[in-house]
Amino acid sequence: MSDKKGQQKKIRKKLLDKYRLVILNEDTFEERISIRLNRLNVFVLGSLSAIFLIAGTTILIAFTSLREYIPGYSSTALKKKATELNYKTDSLQQVIVMNERYYASIKKVLQGEVSSLDFDKDSIIKAVKLEASEVDLRPSPEDIQLREKVNKEDKYNLFESATSASNFVLFPPVKGTISEPYNVKEKHYAVDIVVPKDTPIKATADGVVIFAEWTVSTGYVIILEHSYGLISVYKHNATLTKSQGALVKAGEVIATSGNTGELSSGPHLHFELWNDGYPINPTNFIDFK
Repeated sequence: MSDKKGQQKKIRKKLLDKYRLVILNEDTFEERISIRLNRLNVFVLGSLSAIFLIAGTTILIAFTSLREYIPGYSSTALKKKATELNYKTDSLQQVIVMNERYYASIKKVLQGEVSSLDFDKDSIIKAVKLEASEVDLRPSPEDIQLREKVNKEDKYNLFESATSASNFVLFPPVKGTISEPYNVKEKHYAVDIVVPKDTPIKATADGVVIFAEWTVSTGYVIILEHSYGLISVYKHNATLTKSQGALVKAGEVIATSGNTGELSSGPHLHFELWNDGYPINPTNFIDFK
């Protein structure tokens, strides 16, 4: 026991023995700095310094951009770009899959492999690029029979048959003064009716909207398909109240008049009538006064 106590006293003495650290001027031996230390103080100070150094280094690496210069750490900006590219790639893959399905549906319809369309009606406005060599465009025997049947039923259209015309009345889209009449020689296949801005534009007959979009030259344009192969066109509108695929009744508001498009010089309605692909004079069937 006495030996053990003696060893403990020696260790304590070594730890607590005072030492003096002196810094002298080598030439004059003048004392510059004098520090009294013991082994315990040196051990404690060294441990605390090591702890603070490790903690400071960890904080510096974790919360500053210096970690990007350490091998194994990636750049924050690079991670952000990689994440954005990952999202964009995923979105593009989804778009590609949807387009492939859409093109496959169109191809089946054109080849006569399906009896009905299996895609959204509104999506038909998308551009479809198919090589002519990829699709057999020759009509099938059933298609030829159907065309002959339709031609017999529509042998007399609206403008050739008094019986059909008696049950089909064209409604004036607006009332106003005609500033520019229908003129075949000048290739103006329409009538321009001057009306105040935001005047309601009405459907000339029952039909379905087959086009409702913005164009650079004629502004907001809406086109309706009616019975007897008749198509009505309304251009330079301020706004459109109907969208593609909508069913409309005669006299129903489909747009408001305006002055949109590069070819417009004032608020008016540019109104066209087409029958079986040929333009006709609207004033022969509609009174705009």
